[in-house]
Amino acid sequence: MMRAVFLFFACLFFASSVWGAPDSGVVADSLKRAAKRKPAPADTTGHILHVNRIFIVGNRITRDRIVLRELSLKPGDTISSTQLAAVLERDRRKLINTRLFNTVELKPLEFEADHIDLLIDVNERWYTFPSPIFELSDRNFNEWWQNYNHDFDRVNYGLRLYQYNMRGRNETLRLTAQFGFQRRFEIMYRIPYIDRRQKQGLIISADFTEAKNLAYKTLDHKLVYAQADHVLKITRGASIAYTYRGSFYDTHVLKAEYRSTSIADTVTLLNAEYMGKDQTEQQFGVLSYQFTSDHRDYVGYPLRGHHFTGGLVKVGLSKSDNLRKFEMNASYSRYIELKNNFFLSNNTVAYWSTPNTLPYSNYSALGYGRQFVRGYEVYVIEGPWYALNKTTFKKRIFSHIYNWNAMPIRQFRYIPLSIYLKSYADLGYVRNYPNYTNSYRLADKVISGVGLGIDVVASYDAVLRFEYSFNAEGGHGFFFNLKREF
Repeated sequence: MMRAVFLFFACLFFASSVWGAPDSGVVADSLKRAAKRKPAPADTTGHILHVNRIFIVGNRITRDRIVLRELSLKPGDTISSTQLAAVLERDRRKLINTRLFNTVELKPLEFEADHIDLLIDVNERWYTFPSPIFELSDRNFNEWWQNYNHDFDRVNYGLRLYQYNMRGRNETLRLTAQFGFQRRFEIMYRIPYIDRRQKQGLIISADFTEAKNLAYKTLDHKLVYAQADHVLKITRGASIAYTYRGSFYDTHVLKAEYRSTSIADTVTLLNAEYMGKDQTEQQFGVLSYQFTSDHRDYVGYPLRGHHFTGGLVKVGLSKSDNLRKFEMNASYSRYIELKNNFFLSNNTVAYWSTPNTLPYSNYSALGYGRQFVRGYEVYVIEGPWYALNKTTFKKRIFSHIYNWNAMPIRQFRYIPLSIYLKSYADLGYVRNYPNYTNSYRLADKVISGVGLGIDVVASYDAVLRFEYSFNAEGGHGFFFNLKREF
């Protein structure tokens, strides 16, 4: 049993590193700052500098134009000497946030009075990850451990292949072949830039999922599963998204999607409202728009800056579609660096949808992904709208960069590690669906959770969170999560 648990945690750590890699870090370089990297001395003369040439070294795979896309300065530009250091630091962070590089250094080279060249020295990440799938079918580790007695039969296994930075153009290919509790096959290809000005892009995906196990209802805010020898649910989908990144920080995504789902009669016998009154099929189109404004220092584990995202989703586009729904969502996060390695962060999320009467399988819920009140990880709280606020206060207690020179693969020689001790407090409110009585105890009221924890941040944006939480119902316990809080 102990060997199985050890294997499980090892695979989770590896999966967190892979899943967080460049497709959208701490990114390794943020730890470098934590290690007291000395800033360049300030220039007080205030004279004008002319940028002559830009040299890029270390990019064996990445095309020069992908690097140049992130720079504020171009050959022929002029800048005040007093502003140069701040601009170069800002551009260095933008290059790190592409998640293509472990480290980035920008250095001005003065070759004659008032004229400079810029040298960009990058250390590229590893871009090919054949990642074994060994993951839980449940919403999170805590639900699997507490609600389902850490049953290893509820584990999915298979292979997920990530190819980042394809053709050196920051393109991403993801292939998934998953078996076990739920079978899933998926292909996704992301092209960030399809035009010469590098502002427009495309994301194309298709997926197929079939399950012999599925949650057919919620009882007292916990999912109830059905299990059979035959397939209970089949879902097919395809989508194409157009992206527009007009500035360094703002991105627009317009996405068109088609979904088709069918269920076995067994499911309707268990819950006649799973897809609507005795319905066994559901198909619909989806049109969505999402806007993101990202001013975080490092996207993998931000410590400074702010981030906003907001979107609209229209489900049901034609007369033949048998589901109609409209959603609005918004999220704002603020990250503040205090003195003496203390940090404060806050995240607010709002979600609203209509109509209030929907099939069970299309319910919106608080309790999935990162959208939950800490202390309530094992619960699902359904409703047409909800609000959530999270606040975290933390201190960095350890930060070091290890250089493993004996490692034959140079992309893995740079090993940063940081540890944060934190406290947190969350608030949430979910409006219950009318006439929904299976799970309403935690709806229509403010719920809250507080706790203490430790974050471990390592290479390739791997984040392990160990937390002990107390909730407003009097419950408490240890919770383990992968990835950053928000």
